[in-house]
Amino acid sequence: MLNSAFSTLSYLILGAFVDVGTLKYFYFMLTAMLYIVIIITNTSLIVVICMNRSLHEPMYLFLVSLFVNELYGSTGLFPFLLVQIISDIHNVSAPFCFLQIFCLYSYANVEFSNLAVMSYDRYLAICYPLQYHTRMTTNKAVILIIVIWLYCCVRFLITLSLNIRLTLCGNIINSLYCDNYLVAKLACSDVNMNNIYGLFSISLSILVPLVLILFSYMKILKVCFSGSKQTRQKAVSTCTPHLASLLNFSFGCCFEILQSRFDMTSVPSVLCIILSLYFVIIQPLLNPVMYGLEMSKIRNTCKHVLRYKMFVCRRDTK
Repeated sequence: MLNSAFSTLSYLILGAFVDVGTLKYFYFMLTAMLYIVIIITNTSLIVVICMNRSLHEPMYLFLVSLFVNELYGSTGLFPFLLVQIISDIHNVSAPFCFLQIFCLYSYANVEFSNLAVMSYDRYLAICYPLQYHTRMTTNKAVILIIVIWLYCCVRFLITLSLNIRLTLCGNIINSLYCDNYLVAKLACSDVNMNNIYGLFSISLSILVPLVLILFSYMKILKVCFSGSKQTRQKAVSTCTPHLASLLNFSFGCCFEILQSRFDMTSVPSVLCIILSLYFVIIQPLLNPVMYGLEMSKIRNTCKHVLRYKMFVCRRDTK
């Protein structure tokens, strides 16, 4: 009974794709360009942080985890999306569908948990600047990152194992990719255990990080209002990219929930596509730009690397 979803259906149909004729080649090129930009920008910042020893601090280690997760989530979507755009038949095998569900949902869980821990890191740096390096060491940061990834992957493996055992009575999902909620809606077997665990899992995935984020920023705001101008400037410079990333990802997840769980027939199809893909496209594009431009150490390191490369190129051409 464990493999009911695999045995009852060999494939699922993605019903959100429509025939766009020769425009599919334009969409293919546009999607491919977005994926290439995401790979280049996120990989570049990972390399910059890893290669520069002055950036081997907890805050930048959390950023590396964030950028790695952007690459992971994008890879879970874009290659599959590119194949579907160029194809005339939008079928996906059941095993691959569940694999994509695991990738996208674990990506979303790691992203939110990582942002929550980063808010706590900023709280320690701003509220306890003299004790920061004892309260948040590099080893502690590495342990937190490992715990985040293991916890999110194991938690969703349980969700996935519960869904795999379901007997599906349909094979059409109205989405551009495999969605856990939409696949579960196809079930004609008992889903009570799935619903109970789903509520418990969502509570852990959202409430715990949210409490940590709210606690951290309440403390940061308290210090800002009572602290010096220099303290406020430090808080703004270090928290602005994090807050922007957090709000952008939260909006993206809300868009995806609205698109998949409510009737959107009255909404233009283009807008529905944007809503469903926002959280896994805009976030990986936005994060490298925000952190690369706003954080002076990363920005200065990137400038130094570019200047060095230009110097080497000029020297070689002489």
